[in-house]
Amino acid sequence: MLVLIRQAKIVDQRSEFHNKKADILIENGIIKDIAAGLDATADTVIEQEDLHVSQGWVDIFADYREPGYEQKESISTGLAAAAAGGFTNVLLLPNTNPVIDNKSVVEFVQHKAKGHAVSVHPLGAVTKNIEGKNLAEMLDMHTHGAIAFTDGWKPVQNPNLLLKALEYVKAFDGTVIQLPVDTALSAGGLMHEGPVSTRLGMAGMPALAETLFIHRDLELLRYTGSRLHITGVSTAEGIDMIRKAKAEGLHVTCSVTPYHLTLTDEALNSYSSLYKVMPPLRPEADRLALIAGIKDGTVDCITSHHRPQEWDAKEKEFEYAADGMNIQEMAFRIVWEALGEEIGIEKLVNLFALTPRAIFGLKADDIAKGNKAELTFFTTKGKATVDGKTMKSASRNNPFIGKELAGQVVGILSNTSLHINI
Repeated sequence: MLVLIRQAKIVDQRSEFHNKKADILIENGIIKDIAAGLDATADTVIEQEDLHVSQGWVDIFADYREPGYEQKESISTGLAAAAAGGFTNVLLLPNTNPVIDNKSVVEFVQHKAKGHAVSVHPLGAVTKNIEGKNLAEMLDMHTHGAIAFTDGWKPVQNPNLLLKALEYVKAFDGTVIQLPVDTALSAGGLMHEGPVSTRLGMAGMPALAETLFIHRDLELLRYTGSRLHITGVSTAEGIDMIRKAKAEGLHVTCSVTPYHLTLTDEALNSYSSLYKVMPPLRPEADRLALIAGIKDGTVDCITSHHRPQEWDAKEKEFEYAADGMNIQEMAFRIVWEALGEEIGIEKLVNLFALTPRAIFGLKADDIAKGNKAELTFFTTKGKATVDGKTMKSASRNNPFIGKELAGQVVGILSNTSLHINI
């Protein structure tokens, strides 16, 4: 299959064509030629005003719910959503039924995703059945393809168990991922604890539930000398602690979500459960601190925290509604709409594509002749309304439906397969 990309602005710091417009000819998944202008024909030609191309984007924390919860999302619908959102690689959470805590479930997930344009990388559970009691078979899962280890939405609370996990993964240079939530301090909370929760009469979760957790995990990391990734950081103090830990030389990285970058706890004035997430939406000062963390390099990645929920899991009393947003398909557009001019497209591509690859050991082929083509195509100009009817995901727990967002994901080319959004 020959694919010709016409006059696309290349966003790839490793490429000699970075920030230049070029034609790219791709044959069977390999970049055959690249130049300012090519006299060539192809089976498929991609040509669009304001077309940009970068290395394929990576979503490092997404939940496709299969096996066990396919009514929320299946691997098939999840991968369709990922492709629509511009992601060529997705790290899948182990919060399934059965849990991804052994090689058999790792292989099941890999088999279900085989042949798709989007590559799936299972995240193995840290503890057996994600119960926080005993370590899972991490080395065995690593050998069979688990890319890193996490208990996902149920982060490891027992410090001794996390200590052992951090020590264990050092044997194969593994990484543990933690969601910074102390379940004891946040128990019963429905949103961030502060003036807004008081005004609304809703039980709050203190910022301390995050910051104390991060402090503890960083101390364990310092003790073990292992590798830790903290995802979904939402507080100014949390970002500052990670900034200082990096300066000290600890092997810690972190990621933030599109909704923590763009929304605050004021969104809960509507009492809509679509804004119920974990960690919760924070005040404006925390949001601005996350943006500052992006600018100074403290924040390494942006990840969707894609967490689909079926209709009746969200359409109930706020107290009983499930957590999470289904935003993988418009993660880029959400961030670009709110922060595009402030951080620029080069920084955004690094957050979505290059740094995640470096952290989790995914190969990064720069956009150059002879290299493998794993690409995301997108635009930055113009706006369009998010249409829930055309979403690929099986669920619709998304507060951005019906809202106008900037930019557009045109498609991806990966694993020799071309996916174009129509």
